[in-house]
Amino acid sequence: MKDRFTSRDVIALTGITARQLQWWDERGIVVPAREGHRRLYSMEDLAEVAVICELRSRGFSLQRVRKVIRFLQREFGKRLAATVSGSSEYHLLTDGQTLYLETSPRQIVDILKNARQPMLTVCLSDTVRQVRAVIRGAKKNSSPSMSRSLQKARKVS
Repeated sequence: MKDRFTSRDVIALTGITARQLQWWDERGIVVPAREGHRRLYSMEDLAEVAVICELRSRGFSLQRVRKVIRFLQREFGKRLAATVSGSSEYHLLTDGQTLYLETSPRQIVDILKNARQPMLTVCLSDTVRQVRAVIRGAKKNSSPSMSRSLQKARKVS
């Protein structure tokens, strides 16, 4: 699997704009490596971009997204893709105020039962798996429709 992605690759995979990527880099949300003026994204960077796109599509403000990413980094002390690449399912739940990160279906059900207001849930593991599957598929097919594949995968989940 490819381990470095240009901005153009990330745009093709996620459907976001070059300006969004640049802005996220400037704000320290997703900071890629540099080779001269080129931004080079790792698999971990790409996974974070995909999760951010998922959260943004569900109405999260960028400020809230930044809090989520920092929360996940504090909880695990490592990057998102490294955290969720294991066999456990990681689900992020929020009521807009409090963040919960759960791996146990029982805990998820308990949180949902006891919630006083609607909860939003995102399966982080699924998002990272979708990115990896699209990359593998694109590598096999050399298809220019990577962004449609990832966007389609997000709609299905």
